[in-house]
Amino acid sequence: MQDQQEHTRQEPTDGTGAGAVLAEISNEMVRLYKDYFGRGPTKARTSWAGADTVLCILEETLAPAERNLVKVGEHQRLRDTRMFFQYATVREFGEPVERLTGRKIKAFISGVDTEAAGLSVELFVLHPEGSDQRSRLERAQA
Repeated sequence: MQDQQEHTRQEPTDGTGAGAVLAEISNEMVRLYKDYFGRGPTKARTSWAGADTVLCILEETLAPAERNLVKVGEHQRLRDTRMFFQYATVREFGEPVERLTGRKIKAFISGVDTEAAGLSVELFVLHPEGSDQRSRLERAQA
């Protein structure tokens, strides 16, 4: 099967030249979606959205059962269920970002548009490099 993932070539604004890091984050997000939702996105793009923000855009993320909810108009139920699972797995979704960027996550924001074929966004706001602030992942454990 042909790999359909797309990755941006945008480099981080801090000059670390980590384009490969962005591609690896995309790969990790696709893997996590497959593991936790039973179906991976058909496209994944990750980019820096400023010096401290990593943005992952994932397309066509809905599993067959979720697509059935869309067909019967249960968009809110689907969004609620998806958000419950996303925030229940914040550690799993954040770990690759922290490992690959070498920075702690300040905030994690997840969203899905059920009326746009399940286009999902995973947004990670990072603490500044060298920060001693607690990671969002540590707070998720408590």
